[in-house]
Amino acid sequence: MPEAPEPGGGREVTWSPDVELDSYETCTIALPDLPTYTGEREGSLCATLIRRNPPRRRRAMLYIHGWDDYFFQRHLADEMYASGYDFYAVDLHRYGRSLREGQLAGFTHDLDDYFGELGRAAEIICDEGHDGLVVMGHSTGGLIASLWVAANPGVAEAVVLNSPWLELQSYSAARPAIASVLKAARQVSPTAVLSMADGSLYHRAISSAQEGHWDYNLNLKGDKAFVVRVGWLLAVMAGHARVAAGLDIDVPVYMAISAASDFSRKWSEELRTVDVVLDVERLATRAHRLGRHVTLVRVNGGMHDLTLSDEPARSTFFDDLRQWLSTYG
Repeated sequence: MPEAPEPGGGREVTWSPDVELDSYETCTIALPDLPTYTGEREGSLCATLIRRNPPRRRRAMLYIHGWDDYFFQRHLADEMYASGYDFYAVDLHRYGRSLREGQLAGFTHDLDDYFGELGRAAEIICDEGHDGLVVMGHSTGGLIASLWVAANPGVAEAVVLNSPWLELQSYSAARPAIASVLKAARQVSPTAVLSMADGSLYHRAISSAQEGHWDYNLNLKGDKAFVVRVGWLLAVMAGHARVAAGLDIDVPVYMAISAASDFSRKWSEELRTVDVVLDVERLATRAHRLGRHVTLVRVNGGMHDLTLSDEPARSTFFDDLRQWLSTYG
């Protein structure tokens, strides 16, 4: 892993060749004020902004990845560039290109801690000459994107959500009871590891190393270092509660989900045509709580990350999104 940035740093932006994707560039956003935990070097946290190319368009898109993930979807960037957007993505702190030796992969105790790096990313994009920003988030990144845009009116002109994690798979009525138990555990150890169902079938369905079609760094997506911890799950559940209460996002929202979920524990080819991670019916019930103007789309044959779906579901998603962006983006 690369060395952590020195604490502090100025506002100057230095772009360097990306270590993961040829022809892409990255810059580091130092986050010296965020809290660290045992084993982590104080002041070592950072985020990484990735861009497809130097600015050429007036509009831009910023992509936020999901849990145990990072940006690698080159075809997504190409599709959005063809739709008229310079494409940027962020690897959040403790994820992907931003994860450093000794850090707690994927951990945070408060989703609002991501707002600083997202705000800085938006500033950099604006400073590069863009006067319009669309924010796109997948899964947990979709939850984070929704909370950030709602808390910062005017930061985006539209929001695109790809299977956003807006609610627990279990009944939302159980959330307070679950949260009460987790809060007691957090008093003892916020970083304690919880035993949760693994995502091995999902990774089997998408990885070219198994049954899927996509090449990505297995150390940055799906690595066993990404474990569910008490404080992290509480932070996500607090985000779910805020969505349930209503976010009142002030710009149009496009939310796309698979047409069906399947939580089978045994492999079958059908798992390549459904969401095996989240309950899409539960997500659909939360769509109207995002804002006044929400478009909900179900994609037949779509996977959890709709951009990684098999054809024709993937093209259906991109075609529909492109049409929506031409109207509302």
